[in-house]
Amino acid sequence: MEFFKKIKKSKAYKKVSKFFNKYKHIILMSLPFVVMEIFTYLFGLDIVFNHYYIYATILFSLGWIVLLIGSSLSFKKVINRIIYLLSAIVVFIMFVVNNVYYSMTKNFFDFNLLESASEGTPYLIDAIVNCNIFVYVACIIVIALIVIGFKNIPRERENNFNLFTSIFIVFLVMHLLTPLTLGKANTELTWSSWKNPRNIYNSFNDANKSMRISGLMEYSVRNFYVTFLKTDEEIEEEDVNFLNTAFEDKDAVKNKYTGKYTGKNLILLQLEGIDNWVINEKDTPNIYKLMNNSINFKNHYSYYNGGGSTFNSEFAVNTGFITPLSYNKNAYTFNRNDFRYSMANIFKDEGYTVNAFHMNSGEYYSRKLNYINWGYDNYYGLVDLDSYSDMRYQLDRELVLNETFNKLMFPVDKKFVNYIITYSTHMPFNNTKGVCKMLNDLDIEEAKAEIMLEIEKNPNLTEEEKAMMLELPVKEMSEEDCVKRQVQETDYFVGLLIQNLEEKGLLENTVIVGFADHYLYTLEDKSILDKYKDTSNNLINKTPFFIWSSDTKKTNINKVTSQLNVLPTILNLFNINYNVNNYIGEDALNNKYEGIVFFSDYSWYDGNVYVSNGDVMNGKKINKDVLEEKNYYINYITKKNDLALKFDYFSERFVKGSN
Repeated sequence: MEFFKKIKKSKAYKKVSKFFNKYKHIILMSLPFVVMEIFTYLFGLDIVFNHYYIYATILFSLGWIVLLIGSSLSFKKVINRIIYLLSAIVVFIMFVVNNVYYSMTKNFFDFNLLESASEGTPYLIDAIVNCNIFVYVACIIVIALIVIGFKNIPRERENNFNLFTSIFIVFLVMHLLTPLTLGKANTELTWSSWKNPRNIYNSFNDANKSMRISGLMEYSVRNFYVTFLKTDEEIEEEDVNFLNTAFEDKDAVKNKYTGKYTGKNLILLQLEGIDNWVINEKDTPNIYKLMNNSINFKNHYSYYNGGGSTFNSEFAVNTGFITPLSYNKNAYTFNRNDFRYSMANIFKDEGYTVNAFHMNSGEYYSRKLNYINWGYDNYYGLVDLDSYSDMRYQLDRELVLNETFNKLMFPVDKKFVNYIITYSTHMPFNNTKGVCKMLNDLDIEEAKAEIMLEIEKNPNLTEEEKAMMLELPVKEMSEEDCVKRQVQETDYFVGLLIQNLEEKGLLENTVIVGFADHYLYTLEDKSILDKYKDTSNNLINKTPFFIWSSDTKKTNINKVTSQLNVLPTILNLFNINYNVNNYIGEDALNNKYEGIVFFSDYSWYDGNVYVSNGDVMNGKKINKDVLEEKNYYINYITKKNDLALKFDYFSERFVKGSN
């Protein structure tokens, strides 16, 4: 008791007490808003997005509190109470909606969802019933604080417009300056733009990350603005006419491959870093066997730029479009575009379940948002399962060995499409860290286990002899050695995949489409690539692409292809009718397809000439008129690609008849 008496008598206590008594009404009025911000931040702690810009969140929240409380205090009696109560109710509604929705979906609410509100209505009761109980506890606390704040609103006799003006100016300055604390936006295409806080704030199309950097009140207002008020860039009539002509209905031409795989299951294997030169019978026997008993596209090229080449491949294969060339915007930022003719949507219309599997979280590259937008039933990430205490989820084998994934990946009672993204052939290629170290450690453990078996067979061995046998030499591994070891892990996964399909009676009725996301540009020692491929130009992007089925005879296709050919080629093989103009690429098995690929600098290759800046660069011959035609064609399809994405061509914004 004496201790507390001393504290009460201290100067510090008296100053704090005096400050609190003077500003008690402001503190108590602000408290419910502060608590809602804190609770929302805490409920979203499991979002896999680490950043060091929490002070931006604090400043945004502080700015809105200054505006709301200051506005309330600027007016007399009834008006100030109405302003406070309306502000509290609106923010409280957004607090409840966001946190109930997050509890159900692990995504914060987006006003864009109102367009499909009717689809979610049947699940509303379930969402409320199954919501995290702590959300409701927080709601009770907030309601109590709102009541306390309301009771402490002073009864001003006069309106104070000078105060309101000052408050508004302070808010405006804070709101204009706070985004600067998020750092600089990436103006060039870089793989990491998806996690750059300023890029996130500017685009504001990833609900979870946007909430983390801005806080509840700023998120709610800016999300409303971006969804309903922000004006779209005006499209010129010339561009409208161009797009309507470019996407005119044109039925796909039948060929001898049409319907070859009608009704079968489909597995797409996006093989991280599996460059052509790493595939051989020794290191990758399973992939090698599939490729050599498949429709093998021998002249295939992946699309590479600095904006996340792995996701670029996912985007191209799933939507039929590629990252824009004429303006800087990453593929994963188009997660609000309408992709009604995506692979997932088309196969779902055919009665398939469509799921994606990867080791990484759905937050990475905003994959979960994008895959759901493309029409997938689910995106599954091993990291999101929270079942690993170490980094084993980076081993491709876990995509099949994980019991949860195994059950989801091989449904025996329905047709399915699985999009599987491997990881193990990922940098760093160094046996002191990353996947290579993990595999090296596993190899050592296996070697020691075999030695222990030998020791058990020889009971006469001395302890010294046993110790010497178990003393394995340190294995020196070059970067190329690590690549080969990591590639072997991916191949092991492919073997497990085939084994499981066979054991579950699915192999005969399943088509496997394999392709690499990009060449091994992540190697530090570029001289390794010089040994195996032409590195002088964009033809370095040559990668594998094959389509396997148990009833497929070995067929080599020499026409040039890219990721943009994958989707239309698959649709033809599964006898699915489609408008060929809905995509940038063509069915690579169509006899009329001539074969061509373009790259991020507008250079292109047709299997004969490599052309850059309109000129032939590889010494090959081509008719001048044909060269002009192909230069025009590349400009045409890249313009079609960029404008369609920029203006969201398949959305209701355009009236396109039956398109």
